[in-house]
Amino acid sequence: MHPTDESYILKLIDEGEHVHQDFKFAISDARKIAKSISAFSNTEGGRLLVGVKDNGKIAGVRSEEEIYMIEAAAKMYCKPEVNISNKIYRVQGKDILEVTIEESKNKPVCAIDAENKAWAYVRIKDENILADTVFLNRWKHNKQEEKVIVTYSEREKHLLNILDKYGELTLNKCSKLSEIPRITTSRLLADFIRFGLVEQVFKEHTFYFKLKEDITP
Repeated sequence: MHPTDESYILKLIDEGEHVHQDFKFAISDARKIAKSISAFSNTEGGRLLVGVKDNGKIAGVRSEEEIYMIEAAAKMYCKPEVNISNKIYRVQGKDILEVTIEESKNKPVCAIDAENKAWAYVRIKDENILADTVFLNRWKHNKQEEKVIVTYSEREKHLLNILDKYGELTLNKCSKLSEIPRITTSRLLADFIRFGLVEQVFKEHTFYFKLKEDITP
């Protein structure tokens, strides 16, 4: 191995975990790793560094079986299947596996759990977060090729006014305050996000929605 290989990995570890990078001490469950693959695929892509502890300490990959489990996660426990690439680096006398995951063009990529249920995840900062119904609606709309025309009926204006009045609101609060059914509110919020009227923020493990700063309903 070239010295540059080691310096490359050490530089990545120095960055810590973030929206495009996750450390994995070991791979012991293909279904769990499928969550990470789903999250990166549904966001902006990224990499797993296997054999690295959460604190950045180098532990090394324990066996080739971990590579097979990652392949199984991408092909058997992700729907649709995800193409990943693996590369092993020798760092401080130990093997570190870099797994590269590209952003999917066919979202959502779901991870299949032990009960064979499919769940879509997104990567937010250094966490894999279960996607909410607004994300699902956004992806659904992105697949539709026909152009969607923004129409401002009284219902749309009412929901935008609610957001303008109260600031950041959860989906449930939007639905309750506007008295619009939750399923319809979710679809409207997805449209608003697509057209740059509303943004979705995540804090305290909850998704909130708010008007973009330069928008007035």
